[in-house]
Amino acid sequence: MVLNVPGLVIMAVFYLVILGTGIWASMRSRKEEKKCNGDGMEITLLAGRNINLLVGIFTLTATWVGGGFILGIAEATYNPTLGAVWALMPVPYVLTFFLGGFFFAKPMRENNYVTMMDPFQKKYGNTLATALIFPALVADVLWVARTLVSLGGTMAVILDLPYVYSIIISAVVAIIYTLMGGLYSVAYTDVIQLILIFISLWVCVPFLLTNPHSLDITQTAYNATFQAPWVGTVELDQAGKWFDDFMLLALGGLAYQAFYQRILSASSYTQAQVTCFASSGFCLVLGIPSILVGAVAASTDWNSTAYGLPTPYERDQAGSILPIALQYLTPTYVSVIGIGAVAAAVMSSMDSALLSSASLFSSNIYKNILRKQASDWEMQWVIRISVIAVGVAGTGLTFLDSSVLVFWLVGVDMSYTIMFPQLVCILFFKVSNGYGASVGFIMGIIMRILSGEPLIGIPPVIKFPGCRLDAEGKMTQYFPFRTTIMLISLASILLMSWITSIIFNKGLISDKWDVFKIKRRQKPEATATDKTNRDPNERSEASKQLLSTTSC
Repeated sequence: MVLNVPGLVIMAVFYLVILGTGIWASMRSRKEEKKCNGDGMEITLLAGRNINLLVGIFTLTATWVGGGFILGIAEATYNPTLGAVWALMPVPYVLTFFLGGFFFAKPMRENNYVTMMDPFQKKYGNTLATALIFPALVADVLWVARTLVSLGGTMAVILDLPYVYSIIISAVVAIIYTLMGGLYSVAYTDVIQLILIFISLWVCVPFLLTNPHSLDITQTAYNATFQAPWVGTVELDQAGKWFDDFMLLALGGLAYQAFYQRILSASSYTQAQVTCFASSGFCLVLGIPSILVGAVAASTDWNSTAYGLPTPYERDQAGSILPIALQYLTPTYVSVIGIGAVAAAVMSSMDSALLSSASLFSSNIYKNILRKQASDWEMQWVIRISVIAVGVAGTGLTFLDSSVLVFWLVGVDMSYTIMFPQLVCILFFKVSNGYGASVGFIMGIIMRILSGEPLIGIPPVIKFPGCRLDAEGKMTQYFPFRTTIMLISLASILLMSWITSIIFNKGLISDKWDVFKIKRRQKPEATATDKTNRDPNERSEASKQLLSTTSC
């Protein structure tokens, strides 16, 4: 295979369009900053809380429809041991957005927070909040790495471009436009990227469905032909694992800063809610092409193609089935269009992760802890340096492919088993306090480690019901253990919070031992009613920023 020059030219044009859009958006960002009375940090991180509704829908959808979404759905559908019923992402994401719109958007948006960690810092203090921020930062760095890995592998298959070059070029472009315009650049480039994802994927589908090497996918859906039926099955003894994976995807996404960055950039709670509901529909539609790609690949006689035998699954290349199918089952120009979809999906997720982690560090750590009196000019540079640092770290991890998968899985698990119950408690349970949060945090980490992880060779110490060897001889938990850990963590937070509240409020232990000062934090600071009744001099920094930007 030789270097695909026409494909490279098309990709270069795509990158120039994205970079140009980012530069234009950065110019708009600077105009908004001059027009508004608010500080530049809020303009950069939240687009002045005045993002357009349609742009908000596009950027939220593009954040979730990343390289892992497109490639992962195709892989699961094609994999003969899984099938389409295990290609879970589109449906759980619908639940993510509906729950976010109905329950999580209101307390976040109406309290005018800057990041999802603001309520933690406000109620629990800086020390505990910093500990809780750490897993969120790690997850974002590994999110960057994982998306770049998917792009590098795809370009290597279709364009024959060296893995290193494709990753570095994509990372540099995403870092540059994120640096220049913050959320404005990210949001407006997401519009271009999502349109490209939609058009490119659907253009490829007819060519795949009509290629001469594949059977009709309706015939292979429930009948074994070249491999097991692509629809797949969920056996009774696998139902617990399926449910666990579903809940992990559905609720784990509610503990990501990238989600709340879009919610908090909306001009009102109502707009944030509409953004969530509309994005759920887009996720469903954008998941269909990847399912069809996997179905066609599962219905293909690979011996009749230039790819030959063994099949991609037998060569352990199921993870690259989408670019392989495009390369060997469609004309060259169509496969190049398909790579554009993958590149757009990767960059739309990568820039979100870059800005998400920069938000957490600059606002919650640097501004609120290290340099409370930092000037607006200084904060702008902190954000830029944070974006570069995360981009470099994520790009560096892509050269440790196997390790990236390991830490990416750890990050997803931590979002669900640790961060989600913490977020639920602080937003919806007034009794929650630092003692309960600390116990829940430690409990979640310990139980997750002791439950084992076959993908990284950690044997389970705690064996839940149904724990047994899988087809590869690895000890695997088939019980919904992640969901169980999440619920135990949630119960631990509430129970310990209630017990310590009684102990200190009744004077059973001296107040000098009250490290988290829970007697001083009895009023529910995380409610909109309380915020409006407080004295103006006691308003949070985030509220002051909002008041100063209402003239935008």
